[in-house]
Amino acid sequence: MAAMPAAARVFVIVMDACGVGALPDAHEYGDAGADTLGHLAQSVGGLRLPALERLGLGSVAPIEGLAPVAAPGPHGRLHREGPGKDSTTGHWELMGVILTEPLPTYPDGFPQAIVARLAEATGHRFCANAPLNGLEAIEEYGDHHLATGELILYTSQDSVAQIAAHEDVLSADDLYDVCARAREVMSGADAVGRVIARPFTGTPGAFARTDGRHDLSVMPPGYSALDAAQAAGVPVHGVGKISDLFAGRGVDVSHPGPTNAVALAATDALVADLTHGFVLVNLVDTDQLYGHRKDAAGFADALEVIDGHIDGWVQSLRPDDLLIVTADHGCDVTTTHSDHTREYVPLLALGGGVAPRRHDGAMADVGASALGRLGVPWPAGAHGRSFVT
Repeated sequence: MAAMPAAARVFVIVMDACGVGALPDAHEYGDAGADTLGHLAQSVGGLRLPALERLGLGSVAPIEGLAPVAAPGPHGRLHREGPGKDSTTGHWELMGVILTEPLPTYPDGFPQAIVARLAEATGHRFCANAPLNGLEAIEEYGDHHLATGELILYTSQDSVAQIAAHEDVLSADDLYDVCARAREVMSGADAVGRVIARPFTGTPGAFARTDGRHDLSVMPPGYSALDAAQAAGVPVHGVGKISDLFAGRGVDVSHPGPTNAVALAATDALVADLTHGFVLVNLVDTDQLYGHRKDAAGFADALEVIDGHIDGWVQSLRPDDLLIVTADHGCDVTTTHSDHTREYVPLLALGGGVAPRRHDGAMADVGASALGRLGVPWPAGAHGRSFVT
């Protein structure tokens, strides 16, 4: 492995939920035929993403509005090696941590024994206890919550336990404390990937979630590319919900980004000012605001904003930099359900040490390639194959 260039910088941009076609086992998850970006493009009459098009997104897979380009940098489709289709395991896989067994899910709600333990640990009663999306949860149970004080407990097809509370009933800080206690309960065989605090405000008929979401993830079950970079003395920056997804491990500096606008601004600043380091960015709006709500127009508009920032980052890259654009899973707006979809994710890369070529592989290739650019050794037998020369 070559020594790290003095000014090496790696930026990995995760466009949340931007899958590019169903994985071979997608039918086992109820996702046969899923294709988030392909179906999104069809729904809006074609995508207009000139920066991503130049990077080769139209060469990755057929996407209406995006033409293939000659000789793009490393580009292709990456697959999961482990089970699941959620953000936590998706980001873990990108950084080389692969589950051997799926995290627990509760598609019919939590057993009463777990609800009783949550009540005892938190001192609160709960309502709902069903698979719901975030808007359904507060719209269907918000009035009851205000009247009774019972906290809204819900889940999905993913390995999550979400707790929503109106800020007039429970302050955001108190809700975070409740979720921290719930995280302790949801351990062992019940160790869901994330316990998520969901504060909201407003009046009946006009409830609105705040930007105060907080995810408490289970600890990654393996050594990640973030850990390796940190151990080698490379500053690691997490933008968006990265620190939450990795339970704070392997991240030196966290730049919270509850919305894309905040995360994009933080990334702009890092591209402009960071001397060297490893930056992992999650852009969440395509998932939480548009994918789950099946808002194709909003999804496409959000991608156009991201594309504009990517154009600026490309123009600001330094000779030793590496930019990687990818995703963590899908969330196809045309499916009959509103959950994530098990899909390939795109790979687009540009920068020093990368040659124009097709690269189809595992999601872990992202972390391996980031370390390759940084000159950081990846333990023998670790997941991932670097496309950096």
